[in-house]
Amino acid sequence: MSKFRFHQVAAVAVLVVFAVWMGTGKFSSVGSAQPAADATPAAAEQPQAPVRAVAVLQPPRTEHARTIRISGLTEANKRAVLATRANGVIVQLPAQEGDHVKEGDLVLMLDAEEKTAAVDNAKALFEQRKAELEATQQLLKSGNLAKLQADSARSAFAAAQAQVEAAQAELSRNQVKAPFAGLIDRVDVEIGSSVLQGGEVATILNLDPILAKGEVSERDLQYLTIGETAEVKLVNGEKVNGSLSYISRDASAQTRTFRVEISIPNPDLKIPAGMTAEIALKAEATDAVILPRSVVTLSANGDLGVRAVDKDNKVVFYPIDLVDDTPTGLVLAGIPPEARIIVAGQELTTEGQTVNPVQADEATVKKLIGEATGATQ
Repeated sequence: MSKFRFHQVAAVAVLVVFAVWMGTGKFSSVGSAQPAADATPAAAEQPQAPVRAVAVLQPPRTEHARTIRISGLTEANKRAVLATRANGVIVQLPAQEGDHVKEGDLVLMLDAEEKTAAVDNAKALFEQRKAELEATQQLLKSGNLAKLQADSARSAFAAAQAQVEAAQAELSRNQVKAPFAGLIDRVDVEIGSSVLQGGEVATILNLDPILAKGEVSERDLQYLTIGETAEVKLVNGEKVNGSLSYISRDASAQTRTFRVEISIPNPDLKIPAGMTAEIALKAEATDAVILPRSVVTLSANGDLGVRAVDKDNKVVFYPIDLVDDTPTGLVLAGIPPEARIIVAGQELTTEGQTVNPVQADEATVKKLIGEATGATQ
């Protein structure tokens, strides 16, 4: 029993000591307490990241003609599919494929014996009525003929003249003539074959000038003016010059683009219709800079532009207007004159970030331009 009381007394003593220790308030620093004098501000500060260095360039300004590049095809200036206006058998076919014809030249003639005879009869009657009218007028002047008889002669003459014109018109329906000067590109019939009214017999093209047709976006339409020069590169590598001759004012419902036509001199007819062409339209010159393709990037909103450094060495973003794409770099408008463009390190920066701008040397710029040029070749 005394042993049990001894353990109870020991337990109570331990609780008393523990309560006194808690009252001191120093239990939290056991094993880790350091003298107050050892704590310094430098030890409490966290290390800061170094300011990122970027290469910058203030590009020279230049006046550059805006170039709008589109794809297109060459087409004939005029094209007509010739057809017959009557039924019949082909008896003449003077025009052959590849022939050059003038406006009004005979291309095809149908058998027209009856119509030719009708014209001859009408002409003979016309000559008779003409002679009768002349004799009647002589008698009327001498007073030997009544005026009523003279009027009847004039009426007969007019009817004979109308009959000649009607017979000739009917005969012309058996003829197919060139509506304009051009090249006979295709002949679909042969002499002796029978054709029906409205049947297609030949195709004629006018290839001088020849047209290069394409479509421009609604954004680029504002820069174009009739008469501006254009360069056309054909699929065979040949380059020719022309002028903007037509701009459609009705956009395509599917693509929202506008059709344009370039008129190209083609006196020797070397350029055929239907050839693929790359069209470069030259608009008015604008203030711009030339920069390597590698400097172009996207903003946080997905806009295409370049990053630059402002007077406080903070990164800013400038949306760009692409004026031209040349072998030496991109010609860009919309960049302020005082802008220091980041030409190296722009992809590792964000708008508003403070950076350490370092002037790019000539070798760095040439390397960037070389890499960009090589990547596009």
